[in-house]
Amino acid sequence: MTKGFIATVKPQSLAISIISVSVGTAVAALHGPIHWVHYFLTLLGISLLHAGSNVINDYFDFRNKIDTREVPGSYATEGRVLIQEWLRPKQVLGLALIFFALSLPIGIYLTVARGLPVFILGFIGFLTGMFYTARPIAFKYVAMGEPAVFFIWGPLTVSGAYYVQTGQFSSQVLLISLPIGILVALILFANNIRDIGFDGGVGIRTIATVLGGTRAIRVYQMLVAAVYAMALVLLMSGQLSGWVLLTWFSLPLAIKLIKMLKTEAPKDADARTAQLDTAFGALLILSILLQQWL
Repeated sequence: MTKGFIATVKPQSLAISIISVSVGTAVAALHGPIHWVHYFLTLLGISLLHAGSNVINDYFDFRNKIDTREVPGSYATEGRVLIQEWLRPKQVLGLALIFFALSLPIGIYLTVARGLPVFILGFIGFLTGMFYTARPIAFKYVAMGEPAVFFIWGPLTVSGAYYVQTGQFSSQVLLISLPIGILVALILFANNIRDIGFDGGVGIRTIATVLGGTRAIRVYQMLVAAVYAMALVLLMSGQLSGWVLLTWFSLPLAIKLIKMLKTEAPKDADARTAQLDTAFGALLILSILLQQWL
């Protein structure tokens, strides 16, 4: 059961939430002191919503007959927990509801402390995570998966973390969230490039199946290039200092990934892209903190 629990929660994916919340909080540090309790509560609340979304998506993928033993799970794991019969559907559904329920008191506390926008943003995040695979919307199945995760872990989470600290929204933090959102969307995009043959066979429409393998890889390459170009734009527009170019130290990882995708989409294409998100995001956070300190 423990194996099934870990496989459906996908704890390695929670680094995405840590990066997004921390970027928004780091930008807030440029404008005032950090409320550390609010930071850790935001991090915990977002991680619980993220974990709940991971679990509920396994449930609906199974219910909608999308999962099979032949296709690798996320991050190249065998973690199709319901297909492998490591857990029962009721257990998976119940676990998702527990995660969502645990996030609720955190959301209520932060709403009371910082204002109604916190609850609204959290509720939007919950609905997007739920209807990522739940019908009648099912973003994942109608080529809207990448835009959905871009929005959630880019503008919504980064701006939300900033708001929790400052009580304000900012065009600066919105712009800084864009490369983070793109990188998270690329994690899903890499997964979908890998699964083009399978997804098309079961009637799932993703951006990758619409574009086809060759064009999808080109779009992937262009979006990776856009992430690094945005770092330069953030510098030239005065949004961040020259320290932001520290993010370019992750460029060798991006180049290696692009070269690999030219020949094949490995089973762990999404995990490798997630590593790029973590590397770029950590360097971005460091650059913002150095701007504040120095």
